[in-house]
Amino acid sequence: MATTSTATATAPAVRAMGSAALPPAAGRAGLAGTLRSEFTKIRSVRSTYWTLLALIVVMVGIGALASWGAATHSRQLGPDFDPTQQSLIGLVVGQLIISVLGALAITSEYSTGMVHTTLTAMPRRGVVLTAKAVVFGTVALVTGLVASFASFFLGQALMSGKHIEASLGQPHVLRAVIGGALFLTVCGLLAFGLGLILRHTAAAISAAVGLLFVLFIMVNLLPQSWQDDVSKWMPFTAGSQIWRVGAASARDHVFAPWTGFGIFAGYAAIAIIGGLILFRRRDA
Repeated sequence: MATTSTATATAPAVRAMGSAALPPAAGRAGLAGTLRSEFTKIRSVRSTYWTLLALIVVMVGIGALASWGAATHSRQLGPDFDPTQQSLIGLVVGQLIISVLGALAITSEYSTGMVHTTLTAMPRRGVVLTAKAVVFGTVALVTGLVASFASFFLGQALMSGKHIEASLGQPHVLRAVIGGALFLTVCGLLAFGLGLILRHTAAAISAAVGLLFVLFIMVNLLPQSWQDDVSKWMPFTAGSQIWRVGAASARDHVFAPWTGFGIFAGYAAIAIIGGLILFRRRDA
């Protein structure tokens, strides 16, 4: 009886001590903490490093081959030859690699069910999406800068023997090299938005490849009169003007570099905004 009375008497005290030791969480979870969480996620996945490494190797390798080919056949080059664009030609394949990582940045959470944990820790879906986009965009931009500058310097070194190289001090060259990194970043964000809409890795990657690569090829099959009006609006054609140095002539039927890039970025923005609307309305 005495033992029972003692336990009954001390129970409120134990509960009080527990309440004092573990106070309820105060404040509101914000963007800074979510950014740290998303950065931890993306750097803790081994496939992230392998994909980014593959991007750099492929871009530099293709750019080197293209530059070596230009140097070998330098006498056949026309007056419109752009050595900067030649060294950055690996972006054609690089856009597909970064699109894979952009899609995985969001669809992997759906395939593993991690999205439920993410939204439990941070119920504010707009903050979650902003953090994911900022972290992925930063990683893509930094990697793109490394790949673009490495491709440029190696390519120009290979072409210097034939005196057909370019330098960063020449007009528009630095813009084109940095533009290569910006181009890759927007490619990845476009795939990120498609992944948010489709929520399936294979579907998102297929959609990104279709928009960036297949659609560009299909437009070239149209009658020439149609190509002139349609081609310049294609995501790849519009976006790729940012890493072009030579001025486009009227016969090229393309936008100016920053205008084309703005249109390209608009496609990515539409995909992300559409994905955000669905992200807020649908169940995880």
